[in-house]
Amino acid sequence: MQGNTIAAISTPRAAGGISMIRISGDSALEIADMLFKPISRNAKPSEMEGYTCAYGKIFSKDGEELDDCILTVFRAPRSYTGEDVAEISCHGGIFITERVLRAVYDCGAVPAGAGEFTKRAFMSGKLSLTQAEAVMDIISAEGKAFYRRAANVKEGALFKSIKACSDKLLGLLGELDAWVDYPDEDIPEVSPENMKAVLTDVLSEIRKISAGYDNTRILKSGVDTVIAGKPNVGKSTLMNLLAGEEKSIVTDIPGTTRDIVEESVRLGDIVLRLSDTAGLRETEDIVEGAGIEKARRRLETADLIIAVFDNSAALDDDDMKLIESCKSLSGVNVIACINKNDKASLIEKDKIEAAFKNVIEISAENGDGKGKLQNVLYNMFITNSNIYNDISVNERQKQCLENAGKCIDEALIAISSGTTLDAVNIILDEAQNYLLELTGERVSEAVVNEVFSHFCVGK
Repeated sequence: MQGNTIAAISTPRAAGGISMIRISGDSALEIADMLFKPISRNAKPSEMEGYTCAYGKIFSKDGEELDDCILTVFRAPRSYTGEDVAEISCHGGIFITERVLRAVYDCGAVPAGAGEFTKRAFMSGKLSLTQAEAVMDIISAEGKAFYRRAANVKEGALFKSIKACSDKLLGLLGELDAWVDYPDEDIPEVSPENMKAVLTDVLSEIRKISAGYDNTRILKSGVDTVIAGKPNVGKSTLMNLLAGEEKSIVTDIPGTTRDIVEESVRLGDIVLRLSDTAGLRETEDIVEGAGIEKARRRLETADLIIAVFDNSAALDDDDMKLIESCKSLSGVNVIACINKNDKASLIEKDKIEAAFKNVIEISAENGDGKGKLQNVLYNMFITNSNIYNDISVNERQKQCLENAGKCIDEALIAISSGTTLDAVNIILDEAQNYLLELTGERVSEAVVNEVFSHFCVGK
């Protein structure tokens, strides 16, 4: 049946040297026979062996010559999707690529949905669900660190780690099932101490894997960074320095920045999603006050705060309020930047150094100290973290891990309180279901469709 044979352009829809149209399904090679005429060999695509190529011409269904191309054949089950696959590599113009794709459709293929090739790879057992999700991460990777983590998951690191936890739960569930289902048999009751030891070990591993979520988010989406400080300390100048262009208005008039100015900046493997905020001070200006309130709320949600102070002025009440605000925030990285180090120093550096672990002196106006800031950022998010070693975890996977962890916590409490083992069995079965949903071994069609809806068409 041709109805289950899909096709799509798998290269970007832009002019380039080569475009590739992928066809996958039961009739992929039959459709290729209708379109492709080899030049230097007699074999039709359906007669070619897997992993072989042929040079020839592509024709429309009514016989019009469209382009010369190379056709590559992959035979089931040794293909990306696990099905018969034909890939047409033609010239990379948008017009000709779409004409070739239209010819493929005219011969019976149907348009592939978002991520449908990878979805078929998952459905045919070529990839686990976690490996399939890693494919999209590899495509979207913008730096080496995130690419390495995604490639690690694509090779099966996350699946293997979760499978090890799942197997331990399965062993316990098997013992509990035997004891619960056959009460009349001489089967020894499962030891509570042994159950606690196994569950504690599994819970520890789940939490370790789940901890990789924040680093994954930072590498993929960037470090949510707020530049904060009172007016005229140089926040906007620092924003422009890091961005490499003028994004924020810089004047000597206090209160120029009244809303949040945002820009993404790449520093090596780190992407900073910078937000230049309104100067933090007391004001009666309604518009400026609204901007200041937004700035204070942003401090509470940031991954990183760059607190800017003026080297040429003594600390005042507004500075001290910023220091106290930063100290009160839990789990937020803070770098104190003493700006304008090219001017005579009047600031009480000892107070800042006592309040912050990371303190650097810079001149945002002439660029002095930018390298120091980059080094601190690198040490904070790369050197002193497990950013390269953690297993990449996305939002869906983290939710499954958290749900499984809650069930195991509940089971441990139930065992300690003397709850019957059949009740513990039910709790652990639920934990197992969450782990199997994570790997895709036991997952609903709705979840699968949601996962692949975020893929690009053609992958």
